[in-house]
Formats: sequence, structure tokens, C-alpha cells
Amino acid sequence: MPEKDRIHNSKLYQFMVKLSEKKNTLYHDYNQLHNWSVNHSEEFWSMVWDFCQVEGAKKPPVTFCPPDSSTPAKDTQWFPHAKLNYAENLLRNWRTHAAADAIIYHCEGDPQQRQHLSWQQLYRQTSQVASFLHQIGIKKGDVVAGYLPNIPQTVVAMLATTALGAIWTSTSPDFGAESVIERFGQTKPKVMFFAQGYQYNGKTMSYFDKVAAVSANIPELAHLIEIPATPEQIPQDTVSIPDTINHHYWTDILDSTVPSELGFTPVPFNHPLYILYSSGTTGKPKCIVHSVGGTLLNHLKEHQLQTDIRTGDKVFYFTTCGWMMWNWLVSGLASGATLILYDGSPFYPDGNVLWKMAEQEQVTLFGTSAKYLEALEKQGYRPKDKANLSSLRTLCSTGSVLAPEQFDYVYDAIHSDIQLASISGGTDICGCFALGNPISPVYRGECQGRALGMDVQVFNEQGRAVHLQHGELVCRNSFPNQPIGFWSDPDGSKYHDAYWNTFPDTWHHGDYVSLSNTGGMVFYGRSDAVLNPGGVRIGTAEIYRQVNRLDEIKDSLVIGQNQGTDVRVVLFVQLADGELLTDALKANIKQKIREHCSPRHVPEVILAVKDVPRTKSGKLVELAVRNIVHDQPVKNVGALANPESLEEFRDRDELKT
Repeated sequence: MPEKDRIHNSKLYQFMVKLSEKKNTLYHDYNQLHNWSVNHSEEFWSMVWDFCQVEGAKKPPVTFCPPDSSTPAKDTQWFPHAKLNYAENLLRNWRTHAAADAIIYHCEGDPQQRQHLSWQQLYRQTSQVASFLHQIGIKKGDVVAGYLPNIPQTVVAMLATTALGAIWTSTSPDFGAESVIERFGQTKPKVMFFAQGYQYNGKTMSYFDKVAAVSANIPELAHLIEIPATPEQIPQDTVSIPDTINHHYWTDILDSTVPSELGFTPVPFNHPLYILYSSGTTGKPKCIVHSVGGTLLNHLKEHQLQTDIRTGDKVFYFTTCGWMMWNWLVSGLASGATLILYDGSPFYPDGNVLWKMAEQEQVTLFGTSAKYLEALEKQGYRPKDKANLSSLRTLCSTGSVLAPEQFDYVYDAIHSDIQLASISGGTDICGCFALGNPISPVYRGECQGRALGMDVQVFNEQGRAVHLQHGELVCRNSFPNQPIGFWSDPDGSKYHDAYWNTFPDTWHHGDYVSLSNTGGMVFYGRSDAVLNPGGVRIGTAEIYRQVNRLDEIKDSLVIGQNQGTDVRVVLFVQLADGELLTDALKANIKQKIREHCSPRHVPEVILAVKDVPRTKSGKLVELAVRNIVHDQPVKNVGALANPESLEEFRDRDELKT
């Protein structure tokens, strides 16, 4: 439970005080506030706009739904007459904090590569790049792409793009050319930014060949803008590109373009801002379009009210530009926070690298993945013994289920007095359905609560809301950060089928969850990966929690294999160095699962593999493995970080009986 001073100093508490004064009713409990925010969602989101001081013209009404709509939760438009500009909101602090750092950048393994941009420098460079983009014809509604590492120039390019009312889309340089073409080939950018290289695991990587392949396969691409990998690098013509594409250099743009007052293009609240991409492991990636106003307003809510980001805070999230957490992170500028960017491996040269950076920069919010925390614990790292983390107030974890044991690890080995926020949502909403708050206790193994303004529930298979039971995560009301739709989906049918086709007028997210007595939410994995032996639904996270705790196991993946009319549970384990999958280890695994889960959770077959397939954002891909085992095609191996690992699962004799 947070101390009283921390509660009273939080932005959420200040919001509740304002609400209490307005309603002449005392609001002091998060669950009470959540109920009000759902039952009065228009008033809530309007109040968030005012409380977070959004720059823009907020005009009534707050919502509009077509009178003939049969799906109001899906069809409602938020702030239909409002106008604003995303970049203007992110840069609004530049005058009052001109000399303070807006961005601090670290590159793996080399403290000398630390860079920083003041708010004034960030504004100046954004104005220069925006002016250049305007000169080459970029205007409101055009698509601009970044094939970039997580560097300051990426933020500048995005701000320059959105200042003009254009649409930003990005992916990271570890994506192969085919994967990038599958994404950008659908969204057809006119401009693409790329870098001369990037660092990972002690190596400098060039991806000029991939840039050349992408350039040759997107006919609409008219301009490439090359960014030096380090400030000292001299631009060189090393990319083979079609003659129809103009090649420009970042350094030339900054050297030759005179800084000027930025003219932010006002756009409607529901104008496209970002195009994000689904992982694409079940087919061609979906191109999910997010709005200017919905993204900004929701991120302000999540940052200020739910994670207590304040002006002057130092906010870090370990992410790439191909994951929605990058978009989430950069919105921190709108709250006056300094962004801490890191590009490279989180374990190079060792597992202390990010924590030493957190100490050096006095990070207040540290964001990472559950898998990273699990790996730290397994390798015996205790960050608090190596770094002074006294500035840290919040630690966010996402990407997969955070096991109860990782809660223990965080409070024992990282910091005993922080808000540990296990957050969950996704690319689909560029935000969260479940996350933390700074005024409530943290309960082991739970997300603290449901997102404000969102009527998040758990549905059983009959579509009824249930409590203390496993079921489907749904949202029953409209919210501003619903996607505008999918790119190139003119009748909206693909968008409808993806989220709205399971339960009537209700967003179906695809997570298998339960609500607890505390108001928190427990996650058991993706519902499309749920196991069903004997007709009983089992969340995969329950098995991973037991298996991955064992010292002999580095990672694991579980699927259900069809056996006539039933399903048997098959567990694949990636062994730690020097370990063997002995009968004794198999027996120990089964005993742990039987003891801590149930007999139905116990795998019938346990097999060793050298590697476990994951997406580039670190998520397990049970469906791809299940397809391989059942001799079905995997539609998009390019979405995987390690696609070669799939071959180990194919034609296993042990699975043919």
C-alpha cells in the first residue's frame, strides 16, 4: 500500500479532489472512481481533456453516434467537432523548459554515445525537418515511414510528420525486408527515414541491403532520408535505390534549413495519427489506424492518472520502433517528462546495463517486459545491489503475463517501495485495458485494475459477465482510442470481424482473464492459445509460471495437439546450458504442474528444443507452433525474431503416436 504522502502527491489524487469538489461527493477509492468513469464516460473524458490541459479546440458534443447505428459502442465518435495537433501537444513545454532535457539517448555498450536534446533543440530540429517535408510536398493525410532504431532522430521525424497533419508509421531495423514490405507496402509511404546502422549485442549492424529491397518494392516511395548512425559519421552514397527515389541526408537538412516558427496543422480529433501493425503471425499484418485525439487523450490519462507521470520526470521504456510501447513512450513529452531512449541489447555487456543507466539518469518510471524480469531473476541479477534506484517510483511490465513470483523478485531485488504496474492492452488500442494506479495496493500476481473510462468485463462463453471465473476480456462501452479502422478496409468488415464479431456490440480482445475480489485482473494468456483437454479451458500462463521457475529450464512453450476428438497437452522446453531432459526432470516438471495447477494441466508429452519462437517484440507464438505440429502452413514467418526455430517442431516422431 502506498504511503499517504505519495497518494496525496499523485496526479490521480488531484483529479479525484477536483471531481469531489465538482460533484460535492467524496471520491477516494479507485474502484469507486472507475465505476463513475464508466457510468459517466463523456464527462470523464471531457474532464481528462481539461485536467491534462490539452492544446486544441474542444467543441461540443463530446460524442456522436449515427441515429441508425445498431452498434453504438463501435460506431460512436468522440469529440467530432474538436481540432488539435499531436506534435503541438508534445512540444508545448518547449518555451518554459527550453534548456532542460527533452530526450536523453543511450546506445548499448558505450557510455560516450550518450546524447541529449533540450526542449529548444527538439523544437528547432522538428521545425527544420517539418519545413523540409513541406518543401518536398508532404501534406495532411500523407503517410511517412520510419525504418529506424530507437534514436532521438526518430522522435524528431515523427513530430515533424505529425506537425503537418501527416500520418506516421514505423518499424525497427531488425525486421527483414519482406516483413517491412508487407507493412509499408500496404500503407504506401511517400517518404521513408532510415539509419546507416544500429547496435545490438556488441555488433554494429548495417541494413542498407534491406532498405534497398524495400525501396524497390514500394512504387509510391519518392524520398529516402538517411540518418547517420553516430553524430560523427559522414553521409555516403551506399544504398542502391531506384532512380525514381530522391536520396536526402539528415545532416544536410539540419545544416541547410533555417529554423522557423512551427505552424502546427490543426486536424479533427479523429484524424489518423499512427498506423501500427499486428504481429502478422497468422497472416498478413493488419494495418491498425489510430487517431490523433484518441491516442493523445488516452496516453495522457494513462501517463498522468494511472502511472503518475509528472513534469520533469524521467521516463524509460525498453522498446523498439516496431512495438506500440514506443508510441506510448513518446507521448510522455505531452506531460512534460524527459524521454530516456535506449537502443541495443538489455544484456550487453551484462544485465546491469539498464539499471546503471536508470541510476545515471535518475529514472522515475522504468518500463520493460515480464520476460526480461524473469531472465534477470534466473541469471541472479539484483539491480538494487548494483545501482542506486532511489528515484524510481514506478516499474511497468507488459508483453506477457507477469507471474506472481516476479512480483516477489521486483520488491526484493529491485526496489521495495515502488508501484509495480503489470499493464496489458496492445497494438489494437495503442494503450491498456488493465494497468496500475498510484493510490491502491499492489496485489501479487494481479494487474491493479481496469482502465479508467473503459467498461472492461470478463465474459463466459454465453456472453455473460462473470466474477472470479476465467473468461474473455471484453469492453462494453465506446472509448476514444478505439482504432479508426484498418488501412485499406473501405467497408470496415475486417475491422468488425477482428474485434466486434464475437459478442454483440462489444469489443472482444482475445485475452483469457479473471477479475479478482480486489478489483484487479489476472491474465492467463491469449484465448486463441488456450488449451482444451477434456473440454476444460486452461490458460497457458498457468503452465509457464511453474515450468519457467525451474533452474534447468530457460524457456518453454505449450500447445494443444489434436488427438481424435480430444486434445493432449504438449510441452516444449528450452533447457539451460549444460542441462539434459532426463526422466527425472520430466517427472519433476509434471509434479510441479500437478501440484500447483491441476492434473488436467499436466503435459502428456514433454520435448526439448534448442530455441522457442517469439515475435520481434518478445511474445510467444503458440499458434505458429501448433500449425507446424498439425502440418499446417505458418502464414508469416517474417514476423518472428527467430523463424529458423520453427523447424525443430516439425515432423517430431514423438508426436506421431
